[in-house]
Amino acid sequence: MDVTQKEAAGRVNRVPVGLSTLTVCLTLGLAPMTWAANEADNVQQLRSELDDLKQRYVNEVRRLREIDARLMAVQTRLSEAGVAPEGDLETTPESGAQATMSGDAADETARTAPTAEDKREATRRSVDDFLQQEHVAFDRPLVIEAGFEYSRYDRTQLTLNGFLALDAIFLGNIAVDNVASDTFKYTLAARYGLTPRWNIGISAPFIQRYTTYQKGGAGGSAAAFAEVDQTSDLAIGDTTVNLSYRLLPETASRPDVVLTGSVIAPTGREPYGVDWRVIETGEDADGNSFVRFAVPEEQATGNGLWGVGASVSAVKTLDPALLFANFGYTHYISRSFDDLNNDPDTVNPGEVSLGGSWNWGLGLAFALNDRASLSMSYSQQINGKARTKYEGEEWVDLIGSDANSAMFNLGLTYALGKKTTLVTTLGVGLTPDAPDFTLGIRIPYAL
Repeated sequence: MDVTQKEAAGRVNRVPVGLSTLTVCLTLGLAPMTWAANEADNVQQLRSELDDLKQRYVNEVRRLREIDARLMAVQTRLSEAGVAPEGDLETTPESGAQATMSGDAADETARTAPTAEDKREATRRSVDDFLQQEHVAFDRPLVIEAGFEYSRYDRTQLTLNGFLALDAIFLGNIAVDNVASDTFKYTLAARYGLTPRWNIGISAPFIQRYTTYQKGGAGGSAAAFAEVDQTSDLAIGDTTVNLSYRLLPETASRPDVVLTGSVIAPTGREPYGVDWRVIETGEDADGNSFVRFAVPEEQATGNGLWGVGASVSAVKTLDPALLFANFGYTHYISRSFDDLNNDPDTVNPGEVSLGGSWNWGLGLAFALNDRASLSMSYSQQINGKARTKYEGEEWVDLIGSDANSAMFNLGLTYALGKKTTLVTTLGVGLTPDAPDFTLGIRIPYAL
């Protein structure tokens, strides 16, 4: 074989080698590209799984916080009730959870999320001050309260031998066509928690009235009216002292139950022996004169008798609302007075006995937010007839001295600060013996 043939054969033999090398290079070049695409998909999937786990972990931490808060609340209620819990209830799931938590964003979310305990405390803060009037709260050592109440009373067609209204009794004949009164009551009160189960309180009202008496037929004319306006000085009313005992603490199946005993001291101005001012007299067919229109010289601010009372109240929490109810009875101790007569020229000593007073109420309070709450309630008070006994005579009932007063009340509570709250109430009378309406404002301050 010559040289030319050998070169041709060498070229032919070298072609497959070049093609094989090219194939290998192409294969090695495409493999990294496929591997990179697969790894990118894996990274995306892992990131998605990690984000999902982080969110689930945040939710679990929130759940742990809620359980821990509920457990701490149970411990607190048991401690206040003086009951030692069985077993070790002290847990700190929050610390263990957050110690292993991964991711700054998830940690911050879990740390700042509102817990069930936060919500419960906010709800409790916004309704407790209102419930102080319906139910005693034992979680505040000392509460000082200033209150104001305005009430409008308007009653027509009165011809009575004893008139129970406006927290006072008017003894003697009163025959008027209309009695309208605006009453302003200023109250100072204090409550002190002796122990987690005992609480004592005192309340002293100061009362001022603007009263208008009207009588038709003045001067013998059926179309004429006589009218007398009377303003009483601001004077202290009857003072009340309360002692409350927590009988049963609230559980999942029963309400919080409190028993309260009260003593009413006759520190107010008594209505007995108050002289009457004659406005107009008349004559009957036989020529005998009689008093046609007379009004008391001054108005009483109390009933003049000692009273003792007992009541029971209950509260059940149904977050974010609370249901409450109360029932009570007050008995007044009969007492003798030097003068029961309204004639300034006559002194007639005797004894007075007031009828017992039954009262009850129920309502609902619920939080609007962490600072405000709204309440609705119904209350009713029934007073028995009063009786008088002059020296040497028998007991005589005072006609018209019994009363049935029912009210529908709306309340709004607003937290002014950590220790100060504004409590407002509006009451609407539902019976003739009740005031037309009442408007109250109280500001309790917790020390």
